[in-house]
Amino acid sequence: MSELVLYNTRTRRKEAFRPLEPGHARVYTCGPTVYSAQHLGNMRPVLFADLLVRALRMTGLQVTHVINVTDVGHLTQDDIDAGEDKMEKAARESGRSAADVAAEYTRQWLDDRRRLNIPDPDVLCRATEHIPEQIAMIRQLEDKGYSYRLEDGIYFDTAKFPRYAEFAGVDPEPADGESRIGEVSGKRHPADFALWKFAARGVQRQQEWDSPWGRGFPGWHIECSAMSTKYLGERFDIHTGGVEHVRVHHTNEIAQSECALDVHPWVQVWMHEDWIVFEGEKMSKSLGNIYVLQDLVDQGHPPLAFRYFFLQAHYRKQQNFQDDAMAAADRGYRRLLGQAAAVREAEGAPDEAAAAPLRERFRAAVFDDLNAPQALALAGEVARDAGLAPATRRALLLEFDAWLGLDLVAADPPTAEQEADPRIDALVAEREAARAARDWATADRIRDALAAEGVTLEDSPDGPIWRRS
Repeated sequence: MSELVLYNTRTRRKEAFRPLEPGHARVYTCGPTVYSAQHLGNMRPVLFADLLVRALRMTGLQVTHVINVTDVGHLTQDDIDAGEDKMEKAARESGRSAADVAAEYTRQWLDDRRRLNIPDPDVLCRATEHIPEQIAMIRQLEDKGYSYRLEDGIYFDTAKFPRYAEFAGVDPEPADGESRIGEVSGKRHPADFALWKFAARGVQRQQEWDSPWGRGFPGWHIECSAMSTKYLGERFDIHTGGVEHVRVHHTNEIAQSECALDVHPWVQVWMHEDWIVFEGEKMSKSLGNIYVLQDLVDQGHPPLAFRYFFLQAHYRKQQNFQDDAMAAADRGYRRLLGQAAAVREAEGAPDEAAAAPLRERFRAAVFDDLNAPQALALAGEVARDAGLAPATRRALLLEFDAWLGLDLVAADPPTAEQEADPRIDALVAEREAARAARDWATADRIRDALAAEGVTLEDSPDGPIWRRS
């Protein structure tokens, strides 16, 4: 496969990617809402976007990648323009300024990205730093007759955009439409959304600005339209985000952007990754079922073991996070590092006749809508293939890792002392307790069970040491 083929949510099919501007791909990614710690579920969108950008560059394209940071305007009831602003709520509950809250969690998100081998985007834009651009786009919509004023803000009139329901492919009228209309008195249609919200009388907000309509703050959706077009132009190539954004956030972005700018399509390719789920439910702050990257590090997992975990599933499939699955990914990553280390010092040129078909298989996996599981499996195949010359294995792993991002040849393989697995540690501790109780049968049973899965135990004066065969 010589062309990069991507699944386009807009057309609901895979398509060969061709940039609007020859040689240059322009990509926008919906970034974090920084009112609390960014968990592992929040890392999946940026890992996916990283694979996309790496694939585009693999084809020889120049890439401009823009990511936003939502630090104002995202209300606690996302779909109905109701509730308190998430940043204001977090600031009030923590006794800090909204700016301090945003700075802390933006920094955590950036640090975790770097620990996962995700380069910084070309442009990182914050909503609070682009209020004039958002006001300007709302003025465009107002001048063209797409907005109307209510007591609490300026709203987009979805009835004036006939294609509103096309993108999500669903009826925008909710089953509980009457109650939803009631959330904002005077809305003409349940799907109409806020462009600008007025500061409530008698409520002291930290984040509010003057505007042509009165003092207030922007709606959530307008920031992405204003900032993406500022840095990427009135039409651009790819917009990425979570599958949960299709029905509301991205539908609203399209409506306001195409109406303000008189373009169609505003974005050529829309790409959406599915969720990480925990015991069947989306990992989210509201459900309280979250892990952050540091939790995994505290359990003994290297950060890139989570990147390995992510690569085991296609971005358009849900991925189930469990401790056992993470431990298995850790083992797989450490095993692959050890195999790569065996050829790290290999000298000489690769055997191109042997390398070419493997390289083509890898590119075919990447170019088939970023098929990470196939690409990762091929890297493992090459790493353990004793029939390939060491120099060939080393060269291929270096090429593959430019997309996988696992530091395969550069990272030091873990020593036995560095290995960690909470399940095995617990079994070893159970065996020690059995030995202390002189329960030799239980101790032997645990040792034999570990041996059956390739784990050997050595009893030392400082306690048992386990290592994988």
